[in-house]
Amino acid sequence: MIHSPWFALTLSSLAGLATGIGGIITFFTKHTNQKFLSSSLGFSAGVMIYISLSEMLPDARRLLSAEIGARAGGWAVVLAFFAGIAVTALIDFLVPEPENPHEPHNIEEVNSCPPRLLKTGIVTALAITIHNFPEGIATMMSALHDTHVGISIAFAVAMHNIPEGIAVAVPIYCATKSRSKALIWSFASGLTEPLGALIAYLLLAPYLGGAVLGITFSVVAGIMVFISFDELLPSAHEYGHHHFAVYGLISGMIMMAVSLAAFGK
Repeated sequence: MIHSPWFALTLSSLAGLATGIGGIITFFTKHTNQKFLSSSLGFSAGVMIYISLSEMLPDARRLLSAEIGARAGGWAVVLAFFAGIAVTALIDFLVPEPENPHEPHNIEEVNSCPPRLLKTGIVTALAITIHNFPEGIATMMSALHDTHVGISIAFAVAMHNIPEGIAVAVPIYCATKSRSKALIWSFASGLTEPLGALIAYLLLAPYLGGAVLGITFSVVAGIMVFISFDELLPSAHEYGHHHFAVYGLISGMIMMAVSLAAFGK
């Protein structure tokens, strides 16, 4: 069953605009709560990994097996899953490491403004828009598949967009000395998530049958697994609280396991 695309687009928009929360926090908090950031990034990874492996991939296999047979369906799931990983890895590869928005930044940097941040302020904001594009697709397609799963993915994406908003606001402020510009860019950097969601829906809507849905869910699962292992968990550890990152990861998995058991299909 395909659920409301407007609801899915709204979820993706709210998740994307959470980057603005990070921008707001930057100017109204004097110190970085590194334990919170480590925990929230780990939590987001736990939600994404659990949903991908326990919900989306089994559903994709079921849909594809019904369309093209169990053996061919199984291979299609595998290929689409790793294709999602490959596409996201390519996007990550194309963004230069010094401007990578997933490099953690601290609120304290607003007062020191390292030279590197002065040079890369605008580029960081542009880079984060590229990184957010596949997340918008993941949120949109998850919500179309299952509103409960879509809400969970949107929440996880929003949680990890908060430190991304900090990563945008800090260098933009350092480059321009303008709080308003830093806040505008932190909000604007999240707009590619609903844009990615809208483009994905417009391209796929005419073909959303069982086989296309199965392939799409597999690709989305690959996107979310790659984001979790390549971006969320490393950033959670780099904030310096290994155990909080792990506790957040496990908490995210537990929350999704209980939630799916209680309210799932």
